[in-house]
Amino acid sequence: MFPTVREVLALDPVRHGGPRVVAGAAGLDRRVRWVHAAEVPDIAALLSGGELVLTTGIGLPGDDAGLRAFIDELADVGVSGLLVELGRRYPAAVPRAMVTAAERRNLPLVELCRVTPFVPITEAVHGLILDAQLAELRATEEIHQRFTELSVEGAEPAEVVRQAAVLAGCPVILENLSRQVLAYDPAGESAELLLRGWEQHSRRIRPTGRTGYDPDAGWLCTTVGARGQDWGRLLLRWPSGEPPVATSAGPPTRLTILIERAASTLALGRLIRRDAEGLERQIHRTLLTALLDHTRPVDEVALRARALGVPLDRRHLVGVVVRYRADEAGAAPGGQARLRDLAEAVSQALREVELSGLASTLDDQAVGAVLALRDPGDEERALVAFAAALDRVRLDAGPATVRPYGVPGAVIVAAGSGVGTVREVRRSLIEARQVADAARRGRRDLPVYRLPQVGLVGLLHLLRDEPRLQTFVERELGPLLTHDAEHPREQLLGTLRGYLASGRNKSAAASAAHLSRPAYYERLARISRILRVDLDSVDDCLSLHVALLALDAVRDG
Repeated sequence: MFPTVREVLALDPVRHGGPRVVAGAAGLDRRVRWVHAAEVPDIAALLSGGELVLTTGIGLPGDDAGLRAFIDELADVGVSGLLVELGRRYPAAVPRAMVTAAERRNLPLVELCRVTPFVPITEAVHGLILDAQLAELRATEEIHQRFTELSVEGAEPAEVVRQAAVLAGCPVILENLSRQVLAYDPAGESAELLLRGWEQHSRRIRPTGRTGYDPDAGWLCTTVGARGQDWGRLLLRWPSGEPPVATSAGPPTRLTILIERAASTLALGRLIRRDAEGLERQIHRTLLTALLDHTRPVDEVALRARALGVPLDRRHLVGVVVRYRADEAGAAPGGQARLRDLAEAVSQALREVELSGLASTLDDQAVGAVLALRDPGDEERALVAFAAALDRVRLDAGPATVRPYGVPGAVIVAAGSGVGTVREVRRSLIEARQVADAARRGRRDLPVYRLPQVGLVGLLHLLRDEPRLQTFVERELGPLLTHDAEHPREQLLGTLRGYLASGRNKSAAASAAHLSRPAYYERLARISRILRVDLDSVDDCLSLHVALLALDAVRDG
């Protein structure tokens, strides 16, 4: 970064001359690209902008109109400032006409009150410039090295954005073409202020070209994309500070290099992951995982979701889990692709019924979603509409994707209890996942499964990890299970199942087991002795039936 006029005035060779700013103080933060000493009035034709001009005034015009023209010509080419040594041409002060003209053009005009050699000033300033250029080269090399490493490592977009903010020392935002925030790093500033009203603010940022700086908004921006397919923008706020930030001085070259290099890394990562989930879906999964595992503060999750276009604050939130009825998604060949297709179908269904929410895969078997409703009274209607839309979307994807109940490919839509805060979403999601798992064991075919609808089998499945349920199973069936383990040729547990399944009709149960009634009755008698129960008792049989269902839940869990 080149030194400013203010920084030049603080150098020892300049301070030796007793500098005094007489006009254009508002322009003291202009950058000095070079120093040029001149004693001719038409020097402006030899300059290209950014120079600090040193003069004794000997060759300047003697009339006010000529002095004003001289100042205007310097300002027109964009010089950084003008230092005039007093004593030779102007004994006590520069002419008033110069001061007025410089103030009007916001051009820093500085008097050197003592005789000052220009060579030490030139050497000192050029030393600063060379040091700045060397530092710029080093910073550029670090940028290339850092982002090359990120490309090789296949870093996630959030990490690329974080590294860009670290290297720049400025807030960085990655957005999609709809102006929704995909990733951001506030660089130590307030994330709330940075993202407040982002979509409207982003639409007012209008850089020129593919990479450009909007001085009115104070944002450096570049387009992100590859192979002619742009999918987002990367923005860096310069200078860093509370909005609004407006500056006429553009960002240093290294920041332009940095943001373009970061954009290239993001575009390359997108190409590498083109067969995986879309970037928005990855962000959704990150947020859903954070809600389930508490890996991020809920306030941060809510902030990121709002920036993505899914407000969770002051909404009625419902956790939803969609999964295939058979455990085949993650394990079968192409299972992950089928699960991603299901996640995309869930997202499309949400869009079709105009529901706001997060949606992504949760694990190898299920897709999760959090619906954000404005009115709690719309919960049931919204869930039914979503389930119907999901059926339509999957049907449109191909006739083989929707199959009747009990056939691989059929899906279950389960919903947890609605909650009023982001902190409670975890409970709703966990309940929805448990209901989805339990619904797989049932025989009911419903558009949406809720906790009251999973039945006894589903309830026992929900409780399968509960030690008290496992103790109950052992107390009721333990002796019989031990007997069967010791007598593998005589499995009495199956006999008990058949008897209870027949409604305690001994004749029907014996016929179903292809045994004579005396042989079957003898087996039932042995079961009664082993378990010490009365198989003619309704209470005892009910207890055994529940224990058998619980045993199945524990074993299938």
